Parts: sequence; structure tokens; C-alpha cells
Amino acid sequence: MSSIRRVVVTGLGAITPLGNTVPAYWEGLRTGASGAATITRFDPAKFKTRFACEVKGYEADNFFDRKEHRKMDLFTQFAVVAADEAIADSGLLESGVDKDRVGVIWGSGIGGLKSLQEECFQFERGDGTPRYSPFFIPRMIADSSSGNISIKNGFRGPNFVTTSACASSNDAIIAAFNNIRLGLSDAMVTGGSEAAITESGVGGFNALKAMSERNDDPASASRPYDKDRDGFVLGEGAGALVLEEYEHAKARGAKMYAELIGGGMSSDAYHITAPDPSGSGVVLVMKNALRDAGITTADVDYINTHGTSTPLGDGAEIKAIEQVFGEHAAKLNISSTKSMTGHLLGGAGGIEAVACLLAMQNSLVPPTINLNTPDPEINQALNFTPNVAQAREVRVAMSNTFGFGGHNTSVIFRKL
Repeated sequence: MSSIRRVVVTGLGAITPLGNTVPAYWEGLRTGASGAATITRFDPAKFKTRFACEVKGYEADNFFDRKEHRKMDLFTQFAVVAADEAIADSGLLESGVDKDRVGVIWGSGIGGLKSLQEECFQFERGDGTPRYSPFFIPRMIADSSSGNISIKNGFRGPNFVTTSACASSNDAIIAAFNNIRLGLSDAMVTGGSEAAITESGVGGFNALKAMSERNDDPASASRPYDKDRDGFVLGEGAGALVLEEYEHAKARGAKMYAELIGGGMSSDAYHITAPDPSGSGVVLVMKNALRDAGITTADVDYINTHGTSTPLGDGAEIKAIEQVFGEHAAKLNISSTKSMTGHLLGGAGGIEAVACLLAMQNSLVPPTINLNTPDPEINQALNFTPNVAQAREVRVAMSNTFGFGGHNTSVIFRKL
């Protein structure tokens, strides 16, 4: 086995409910904007939840020719758009990189839900004769995202998709990280995407009683750690990172946002949808990430929490942070950027990793908005970065994502 190699981030890409590029996304995070509004992708009048955090102003024709994007579900389009921005930002293609040594590991919890739904609706409306599109299966399957990124850029290294519900992106980032540090690749495109704002997506999560129903005020509906939180707000989009072996990046003079120093994984082994209220799986995943990174709790400045705004999940995560970080927990900045972007499900870890790296670059921690009535059951002595961004040098940032099924992941970045 090759010796462990250092891994840095050399490119960022994002298409989000706050903005369709990395600078636009950061402007939304910095100013505490909300991406939530009434759903436009279908008529939500009869749904319990009639709002979501949609990507706004996106036109596929601006990024793909019509023949091309007809073969891609929206989640794949988002993946390719974000990856294109990250790859261009990294300068990887201009550097004469060995494409046999560059791969793509992407995350998506659901994949082509829109394509699946449309084809099934069309069949149901017909006379029973199967008239499915030849692009149906390639559009629907989750790995069409990584496949299309690879095909467009000619990257012939490892190529696959991780699917672990809302932990999918972080699992992809960790897999890409390990590929590079074990010497299997020199660079990887990673991150995640989701596009589940459809009738079946919204209806399904409503049936689980997982989503907010604050239809009278969508902008304030995602309210992590607030006493009046009533569920998450569905989001969509993609976040992409180019990871690269340190010496490889240095040799070509690449800019480096930060070093990826650790990744942790664990399972609650408790329930298919509910988090373990004791937070034991979350305690384990953060300890695993810290051990992998070779740092102590005192080294961490900022945690971008999973913080979905659900009654059970928020409290369990904070209890776990208190248990792991002890007295240092009060010295951390903690924020849930889902208060602004909504919950991108399998794409969440992608845009939240980008948020951590931008917080480092700008020495500014994005806020948890809508935190107006602190929950007395959650320790309010901690700094949740309420409502307004806070200036702080962020040397080490942790990003947590947890998924239905009990999947827990945590990644840690450090300033170079």
C-alpha cells in the first residue's frame, strides 16, 4: 500500500437556492438570505407543504444543448454545472493532468426522481402499452451524475456514486479523499446533488411528517434550534469540490483553499428514519473524524451542523457536540446553513463543505437564521451564530451530515 498522502481542495462549484455560482452562494450565506418560497415546479395547492428552496433562474439551455439535456435528469444537470465550475476554478484541465489519474465520486440520495415520476405518470395515463423513453433508465439512475461528469471531461479514474440518504455527499467526499491519500488517484471531483422538489418528493416527506408546514411564512420555516421549529424545508442543487494530492497541486502552482484532513463514518443502528435521541452515533462519528484528522477538539473553530430544523434531530446533535467537545463547545461557532438553503438531502454535504471552505477563506461564519425563540431544551450557552454572520478566523472546520437509516458522516478541513 502507498504511504498516506496529503489532500487539498483546489476547486469549488455550487448551484444552490441562494445563488447559481460560488460567489452568488457566498453572498446569500454572508447576508443571511432565505432561499425558501412557494413551489413553482408544480401546483402545490393540495399539498400540506407548499413551499421549498428551489434553484432560481436556472435554464438548462444556458449550459447544455437541447439534445444533451433531454438525456439528463435535473439532479444530473445540477451535478455537471457545479462540477464544471469547480473544475474551471481548479485549472485542472489546463495543467495537462493525467486523466487516467483523475476520477469522479459523487453523492445523491435519491437520484432521478423527476424522471421516474414522469415516466410512471405517462404510463398510467396511457392504455397500458409501454411507451417508455429510451433515456428513462439512464436519466433515473443515480450514477448518471458521476458518469456524465466523467464523460464530459475524459476523466478515466474511479467513477461511482454513494447513496446513503442525507449523508451521501460526505460519504462521496470521504471516498474521494481516501482514493487520493492512498495513491490510487492524483485528483478527484466530488460533492453531491439532488432535485427532489416533485409531487412524489414533497408528498412522500409530508407523509413522514418530516417537513415544515409553515405555508404562511416560508422564509422563516427553516429554523434550526428554535423552539417553534416544525420540520425541514426541502432544497435542491449541487456542491462540488476538486480534491488533489498536495504535491501534485503544488507542482502545477494551483491555488489551495484548504487541506482535507479527516473523515469519519458511523451508524446509529437505531431506526430507519429517527435519530438516536442519545446522540451516540453522532458522538462516534465526530470522534472518528477527529482521530482520523489527528487533531484534538480544541483545534476546531467551526462546526457546520446537520441542523435540519426537525424537533428530534437538532437536539440530539447538540447533545453529542457537548459530549465530544466538553468545555470547548462554548468556544465554537456553530451554524446550520440549512436555515438558508433548506435541506438538499443527498446534496447537502456538497454545498455545506463549500460553505465551510468559504467561511475559512473569508474569516466569516455564516449564520443560523430564524433563530428567534431559543429552544430551552437546547443549551443556548453555545454560539449558534444566530441570525447574523460573525467575523472569526476559521482554521479548522467540521461539517456533519446524517441520513435516514442511521448513516452519520463528518469531514474536517484545515487552513494551510
